[in-house]
Amino acid sequence: MSSSINRRHFLAAATCVATAAVAGGAFSAGVAEAAPSTYTPDWNSVDQHPPAPEWFQDAKFGIYFHWGVFSVPAYESEWYPRNMYQAGGNANQHHIATYGQPSAWPYHNFINGAQDLAGNFVKFAPKLKSAGGKFDPDEWVQLFVDAGARFAGPVAEHHDGFSMWDSQVNEWNSVKKGPGLDLLRLFSTAIRAKGLKLLVAMHHAYHFNGFYEYVPAQTDPSLKKLYGQLGSTAENQLWYDKLKEVVDRAQPDVLWQDFKLDAVDETQRLNFLAYYYNQANSWGREVVATYKDGMHGKGEVFDYERGGPADLTTPYWLTDDSISSSSWCYTQGIGYYSIPQMLHSFLDRVSKNGNVLLNIAPMADGTIPQAQKDILLGIGDHLKRFGESVYSTRAWTTYGEGPTKMGGGAFTTPHAGTPEDIRFTRNKAGNVLYAAVLGWPGSSLTIKTLNSDRINLSSLTSVKLLGNTAGTYIDLPTPAQNSSGLTVTLPSSAPYSAGAYVLKLNFSGPIPGLRPLAGAVAFADVDYTGDSAVLAVGDYTSAELTAAGLGVRTLSSLRPARGYQVIGYSGDDFTGTSWTFTAENPDLRVTGNNDQITSLRVQFNPATFFRITNVTDGLALDSGGNVASGSDLKQWTWNGSSNLQWQAVEVGGGYYKLVNRTNGMVADGWGATTDGSAARQAAWNGGTNQQWTITHRGGDHYSIANRTTGLALDGGGNVDSGSITKQWTYGSSTNLQWTFTAL
Repeated sequence: MSSSINRRHFLAAATCVATAAVAGGAFSAGVAEAAPSTYTPDWNSVDQHPPAPEWFQDAKFGIYFHWGVFSVPAYESEWYPRNMYQAGGNANQHHIATYGQPSAWPYHNFINGAQDLAGNFVKFAPKLKSAGGKFDPDEWVQLFVDAGARFAGPVAEHHDGFSMWDSQVNEWNSVKKGPGLDLLRLFSTAIRAKGLKLLVAMHHAYHFNGFYEYVPAQTDPSLKKLYGQLGSTAENQLWYDKLKEVVDRAQPDVLWQDFKLDAVDETQRLNFLAYYYNQANSWGREVVATYKDGMHGKGEVFDYERGGPADLTTPYWLTDDSISSSSWCYTQGIGYYSIPQMLHSFLDRVSKNGNVLLNIAPMADGTIPQAQKDILLGIGDHLKRFGESVYSTRAWTTYGEGPTKMGGGAFTTPHAGTPEDIRFTRNKAGNVLYAAVLGWPGSSLTIKTLNSDRINLSSLTSVKLLGNTAGTYIDLPTPAQNSSGLTVTLPSSAPYSAGAYVLKLNFSGPIPGLRPLAGAVAFADVDYTGDSAVLAVGDYTSAELTAAGLGVRTLSSLRPARGYQVIGYSGDDFTGTSWTFTAENPDLRVTGNNDQITSLRVQFNPATFFRITNVTDGLALDSGGNVASGSDLKQWTWNGSSNLQWQAVEVGGGYYKLVNRTNGMVADGWGATTDGSAARQAAWNGGTNQQWTITHRGGDHYSIANRTTGLALDGGGNVDSGSITKQWTYGSSTNLQWTFTAL
């Protein structure tokens, strides 16, 4: 697999990335410097590589496949080579019952070929159809084309150390052993013949960093190589040498790597990046290197495994997911996600500024099961008809609306949406807005995001429903806008069957700027036009502003959300002259700081009182009134009382104190150490137990975590009015998320 459920802990720290977003205009590459003509193996050089070229942002959808020696046992998962050696585990017991003890029937028997206990000869040896077998790489690639993929490629080496090309540095390869075929060459030829970009996936960083930890020590030098036992220096060199071969032989457009790059020698990581980028320059091509860990993330694209962010996120990102919930490779009894789950999660990820790399799981003989084909063709059907709303689009100011929340990090299950769920994209020219509705909504649809309080739609010229075939449209009556949203009249019944229905909103000029619900939107031109960036609460250096899609010293108009403020600085790292903005400003030329801001901070306005409402129970944070110091914080049904009103005042370092309007006391973690401990209140004393981080969690949701305890404010679920407010280790539950409503 791309990786196993067993390795969740490895990615826990890798899912926190900046939650700004691209909005309007072309996407900025994410680094201020021009790409060098020659890269050197140091971070200063490779960090200048543009991570996500335009072709990659246009492509949106790719396919790869976990297919190899591990497909032969077809049991449990692609981690079978590891798990068969772990005494007492399911794979180990299956292996003993089917093949024998691993000491007598080792993993390399699947490569060289051997009889199982029933007398069957087993070996990874797919045969081409032209040779009487069932494997046809051209048929695979045609399926990928029919699915709408714009890039595709193989897992060229998984954690097991078996190379799917004619390697000169690893004798355990698909030409010298197993099928006797250069599989990477076959796939590369077929993929490029169909006009797709080539992706090559390499998972070999974990090969020598833990995958084979249960395999007994080997004495044979060749087996030491297969089982990752050569020693650190040799293994790190082999890691680089394999990548160099892949780069030279396949010239991949995307070189995707799995986790544990952080365990590879930094020198070799830098050698690889510099070599790949220099080779790409010699080919005259823009390439993509991905990572889950071990990179600075400035010249490469971050990849979420089985997930994605909860909100719009920059820089441009990727997720790898699988059509199966149970395994990344084919296994007996493999389970699949539904077409709506796959399609709707795909549309959600695109709306949040990402690409999707979808994995399929062919059988060992090269057969792709029909159930997997059906899923791919289901996605392809949508893209064939409605691809103009996906390909070559960009994220808008907000990703969408509706009750179904998707993403939030790695290992988040794909969800099917509802007719109330809408996901937005826009064309690159910035004058067409697409709204994909994840189900037929009936004869009328109100797009709440487009309400009159948030956006001026006077330049809207038409709304059309994308037709059943590409390039056709169904004209719709002029929609009505009010404070509730934009209401669109649709046909009385669905005019055709589809997994999602797409509205096309045409404007006479740029799509009008949307007033944010949280944070701020900064624009390069006056009157909220031009390149822009959606900025969550936080600090933005010049590099971070560039990564968010707004160049340094280009800010010309600004929209803080109600109750927020922006502090702009003339120098980088929050130095030099500063200006504070607490209201919308359509033209910074008036205040004399147009194109002067190099870094900025987005904060809650300390003069504003907020209703802080729990997302799950809908109750407001409550002090209880003029109570004694140390009293528990509670929650109460909103009634306008000052007991339920709070100021969020920044106290330095990005930390806030939460001040109650009635009693003037602040929220206090009280040194709690265990989940479920009560949050309390006391007079401000400057202690870290009274300081909180307020972290954007998508949309207008935040978590509020105590600096001392590290625990987050917890509503406790659907509790009664008057219940205490607790503290809990942060997870994905909405019990731990709150909204701030300016009063």
